[in-house]
Amino acid sequence: MHNRYTFSMQVNDVKKYLVLCFLVGLVSACGFTLRGSQALPETLTQVAINAPLQYSPLSRALQKRLPVYQLVGLINSAAATDIDMLDKTVVVQLQPEQFERRLLSVFSTGQVAEYDLVFTVNYTIIFPHKIPIQNSFKVSREYQDDPEQILAKSRELNLVLNELRVEAADRIIRLMSSQYNSSQFDIDNQTNKVKLSATSKGN
Repeated sequence: MHNRYTFSMQVNDVKKYLVLCFLVGLVSACGFTLRGSQALPETLTQVAINAPLQYSPLSRALQKRLPVYQLVGLINSAAATDIDMLDKTVVVQLQPEQFERRLLSVFSTGQVAEYDLVFTVNYTIIFPHKIPIQNSFKVSREYQDDPEQILAKSRELNLVLNELRVEAADRIIRLMSSQYNSSQFDIDNQTNKVKLSATSKGN
């Protein structure tokens, strides 16, 4: 009886392995590869990150997160508009960072005790031969203030801001897959050329 049970378990393991191999092969045959938690076309290999301020904090955060998804990030680089790479490049145009504080509670003295720090992200994403897509979303964190520990709280605030930027960068990348699949083709194929040309001149 034990031998039959062991044999049955081995057969099930083999079946699971074969099914897994079949699914991986099917995904690869469709031209997609697993990148982090998302599947993106293999033809898209790099992301050109353009921002009003070169190497802005969000630009750097996005560039650091892209390799996790097997993508290369280029910040305000003329190489991003190389004609040989246009079909392989996604352009992300970031708008200036916007932070706001929403009051949650106060001390008995009237000073702010806790507030919600909200980071608003506005950007445009341009896929090869497709119409640009404008995006906007918010990420937030609750933050406790302490007037008696100004230096320590200042450092903590910087950490919170960095966490918000990393979260925003991950969200931008995760949205790429669904937006690529749902985006419309630019029939005239002029929009991307105008955007990329303007970016190149700006550098």
